[in-house]
Amino acid sequence: MPLPLLPGRPRLGRAPLPPLLLLLLLVGPARPISFQLPGKARKCLREEIHRDTLVTGEYDISAPPGSSSGPSANLKITDSAGHILYAKEDATKGKFAFTTEDYDMFEACFESKLPVGTGRMPDQLVTLDMKHGVEAKNYEEIAKVEKLKPLEVELRRLEDLSESIVNDFAYMKKREEEMRDTNESTNTRVLYFSIFSMCCLIGLATWQVFYLRRFFKAKKLIE
Repeated sequence: MPLPLLPGRPRLGRAPLPPLLLLLLLVGPARPISFQLPGKARKCLREEIHRDTLVTGEYDISAPPGSSSGPSANLKITDSAGHILYAKEDATKGKFAFTTEDYDMFEACFESKLPVGTGRMPDQLVTLDMKHGVEAKNYEEIAKVEKLKPLEVELRRLEDLSESIVNDFAYMKKREEEMRDTNESTNTRVLYFSIFSMCCLIGLATWQVFYLRRFFKAKKLIE
């Protein structure tokens, strides 16, 4: 038997999330990436980024506790063609920023350096916070320059976020169309190749029948 509702107390239920809140939850801020970099090792992180996109990043390389030597590593960011977008030797802590020219796969590589005359260097802790698109924009600076109110800044950020999502969907649609065209072209080629193979097999079978018939006639096995 269900319990009666108390007067003045609302029924508990699952209320739907507002669209803006749901949008913010789906595209929340990216978290920094941390990993251990062994001595004389090289580790790379890759990410696909759209064209004309602002990319910013902040890195921190720290030596392990109790280590007599400081952190020693090189950082290099390149695209798939090998163009160097950012490079830093003996990197410890810093920031970088660049704008992509085309949709590409970008790679950030950390290479540990072992000082001369030392033994095995303990693992270093590398922290990388890489942002692009809406996340990379400094809306506080935009608010100061354009003298925007907090609500206007939030609306600007939501507008940029919506535009970014629309662009992502447009790119996905374009890729889907390209894949569909590729599949249709492949299916057509497979069909033509199958027809050609079938014609070749029929021709070969016909030739074998005539050849065997002539051979048996020559051996006087058949008339």
